[in-house]
Amino acid sequence: MLRFAPSPTADMHIASLRLAIFNYMVAKQKNVHFTVRIEDGDKARNIEGKDTEILQILEKFALPHASVFHQSEHLHMHQTLAIRLLEEKKAFVNKEDPAIICLKKPQEDIVYHDLILGEIVTPAEEMDALVILGDGRIPSHDFASACDDMISGATLIINTEAQCHETAKQIYMKQLMGYEEECQYAHLPLILNAEGEKLQLDDDAGSVKWLFAQGFIPDAIANYLILLGSDAPEEIFTMPEALSWFKLENISKSAVTFDIEKLRFINKAHLKMMDDKTLSTLFGFADADIGKLAKLYLDEASTINELASKIKPFFAPKAFESEWGEQMRVLEKIIWELPMIDSFEEFRSTLMKESGLEEKNFTEALRLLLTGARQGPALSEIYPLIKPYLLEIAS
Repeated sequence: MLRFAPSPTADMHIASLRLAIFNYMVAKQKNVHFTVRIEDGDKARNIEGKDTEILQILEKFALPHASVFHQSEHLHMHQTLAIRLLEEKKAFVNKEDPAIICLKKPQEDIVYHDLILGEIVTPAEEMDALVILGDGRIPSHDFASACDDMISGATLIINTEAQCHETAKQIYMKQLMGYEEECQYAHLPLILNAEGEKLQLDDDAGSVKWLFAQGFIPDAIANYLILLGSDAPEEIFTMPEALSWFKLENISKSAVTFDIEKLRFINKAHLKMMDDKTLSTLFGFADADIGKLAKLYLDEASTINELASKIKPFFAPKAFESEWGEQMRVLEKIIWELPMIDSFEEFRSTLMKESGLEEKNFTEALRLLLTGARQGPALSEIYPLIKPYLLEIAS
């Protein structure tokens, strides 16, 4: 069993999303359960609705889970296990605050093998007396996690490199509780920002919500996060395709840098691959031709937002007060009186003949009337895709 254990105390960080993706993929490869555990033990910091938001993000990325539970549901079990350790004299009551129960320090170093980083050694002297129950008999994060991994039978725990010390503490806790089942560990190297520092939630691209708000799509984000530090046979792929070659132990041991331009390149590639009708729904349509229209602009756009800035002007009120406004009004009147014309060449020649406009005035005015912009793909490519909407567009 593999588990993803997010905390509902903040927006989801992309490093957390990467953990979720890798846990899901390895569980899929091993044909074992993938479970979500909401670590809501810190009641003071929990944000209402964040647990639901986390599950919605997992759904957007097509990461189905076998089960989901809140860590607080296991409070009684955590407390029972802590009291048992106290009775077995493996733990003690804090002299200054009897409400706090601590574990005795380990006598030996904590050593474990990491699938990515190799052998990890945490010296015994670095392991202070470990709190397992705090004020109000609330279990510490490490103790609650160790208990739940033991209870649920986690066979592989994937975390970030920053959590190596936590892993050592939790291994020690499970040892004292007599847990002997084999469990593997893997810690993903850090994701850095452009300045070479650990990517924070308030950095651009640090938050999954920020990436969504910028117009990046789940398939592209997943592609990029799987690619980071991986020995991938190609740059552009879907998660199901990556399942055939992805190996957790092949992840680079070095920290990786988040490159927003690389993500833009990957996002553009996935937008190109997207089904035309599906793409059109991102702009409020259910028409493959609008999807094809959007793809005409992918030479100059890489995100949904950038594509939307190209598509929306087609259907927005036109600027008839501009320098080409008079000519646009002439063309508008003619278009409203014309029958549907199939080919662009016939449409163009008919408009030129009826309007009497000179070539330059005609071309500038027609482009502005149809697209709302002075530049863009050839009108001969655009026209077949917008014919059914001409009366709505040319107004």
